[in-house]
Amino acid sequence: MKRAMREIIFDTETTGFDPASGDRLVEIGCIELINRVPSGRTFHAYYNPQRDMPAAAEAVHGLSSIFLKDKPLFASGVDELLAFLEDSPLVAHNARFDFGFLNHELRLCGRPDVSMTRMIDTVAIARTLHPGAKHSLDALCTRYGIDRSHRIKHGALLDAQLLAQLYIELTGGRQIGLGLAQEEEKAAIDGELGAGAMVRPVRPARVFAASAAELERHGRFIATLDKPIWLEEAQAG
Repeated sequence: MKRAMREIIFDTETTGFDPASGDRLVEIGCIELINRVPSGRTFHAYYNPQRDMPAAAEAVHGLSSIFLKDKPLFASGVDELLAFLEDSPLVAHNARFDFGFLNHELRLCGRPDVSMTRMIDTVAIARTLHPGAKHSLDALCTRYGIDRSHRIKHGALLDAQLLAQLYIELTGGRQIGLGLAQEEEKAAIDGELGAGAMVRPVRPARVFAASAAELERHGRFIATLDKPIWLEEAQAG
């Protein structure tokens, strides 16, 4: 049976734009997709950045220093996060930003970086599909009819949920998941039948033709019929 395709959609919230200047990750939200369909499994965590929250950043996501003060440090929850991510491809919107902060936090607690080969960037996909258009998450949700009316401020888990819907649309819509499900169903049926199940051979169609004697008998029988209907229709025509 074909192995299920697992991907993780994720989003982060931070104190700013540049981890190299001291900005930190304060929230991460992850959605598990199996064969491009949300499985229902998620990961969500807030982290204490051990620094103040700039007003501009708080205006975007609403996470204050007071709210984050009693949250755990990233290092204390890193094992749980990495266990959820496993070795699956990681999908993010403007993914280099999210990968940059994630890997910065991993380095701070002595863990290896997440390889950039696992990165899938939905902004890059959108630019290929819609060159010259707006590629923000809001603009693309509007383009694809994804409801974001409940999105008042940015939030890592909420944005990951929206991005999961967008990623499915950008990569072919629900039909991809349906096709994979059909393949799995066929494989399951084949498995139930077993490798030694009998396969009926395909035979060419048989040709049936009357013999000369049969045609002669048929002709004699037709001659005995009194005013057959097909002759009346032919004469009327």
